[in-house]
Amino acid sequence: MLWLVDRWQSRNLLSLALWPLSLLYCVVAVLRRWLYLSGILRSYGHDIPVVVVGNITVGGAGKTPFVIWFANWLRAQGHRPGIVLRGYGGKSNDWPLSVNDSTSATEAGDEAVLLARQTGCPVVAAPDRVAAIQKLLSTHDCTIVLSDDGLQHYRMRRNLEIAVVDGARRYGNAFCLPAGPLREPRWRADRADLIVVNGPHGTDELGMTIEATGFRNVSDGKVVAPDYFSGRPVHAIAGIGNPYRFFGTLEKLGLQIIAHPFPDHYRFAPADIRPIDGSDVIMTEKDAVKCESFADARHWALMVTALPDERLTNQLTEWLEGEIG
Repeated sequence: MLWLVDRWQSRNLLSLALWPLSLLYCVVAVLRRWLYLSGILRSYGHDIPVVVVGNITVGGAGKTPFVIWFANWLRAQGHRPGIVLRGYGGKSNDWPLSVNDSTSATEAGDEAVLLARQTGCPVVAAPDRVAAIQKLLSTHDCTIVLSDDGLQHYRMRRNLEIAVVDGARRYGNAFCLPAGPLREPRWRADRADLIVVNGPHGTDELGMTIEATGFRNVSDGKVVAPDYFSGRPVHAIAGIGNPYRFFGTLEKLGLQIIAHPFPDHYRFAPADIRPIDGSDVIMTEKDAVKCESFADARHWALMVTALPDERLTNQLTEWLEGEIG
């Protein structure tokens, strides 16, 4: 899959060969959106505001770190956010599923467990986001709902759409799947209420960066500073949408990395994270959730936080005052 993602960054023989399928995909996506917006297909609203944080591309753009920051920021403002998401990779037989910090990533998916742990908010996972919200509101006294992903889940009405964009990859070759990375045509991003770019952004876009704050030992929870591994050779593993962004972050911290990219949401086995040379292994927090049961003292997770720019914070504050008061 990673080789295909790389080819989505340009228009080449493969993408041009797949373009007819891409065109068909676009037509279906646009028709589906129109059917919901016109009321032909039924959508469902809720008694409290729903904010969707998503993207129109496949692959990592920094969406989950932004949701973590947003949820914690809302709590600091006195709100009571709840979070819903699909629970991708989860094998539960019982959806919607309430998720807490002790829920298994195998059952709920890695992102759901990470969100529960790092926000302290009630989290409900389900492929059907409407059912997830209904369960969330029936069991918790929330004042606002955050949906991690779900921009294309039109059964779920929303009060605010935030599209998160990878500042390096942007929209790739601007083709829809399977010829390119887009889930919907490029213009769909401009229909969102806010466009947040992770990295370099234009004057009409809002920005954020992802900052490393330290390393956490996956086995015993020990935390060390970001420069702890500087100048040392380590193995770096990542099963996320854009593993090379993670590897680049480690290199900026001064680490000498041996990179091991894996597909997004990869289900790790012990052999995947135990290189024979015995060196330390660095992974993402999301991957660490899946590796805790077989990690040892040499396994570390990079701790990060999203840092939105002031304009973004101001616009969210203004929206909240108008929507909730």
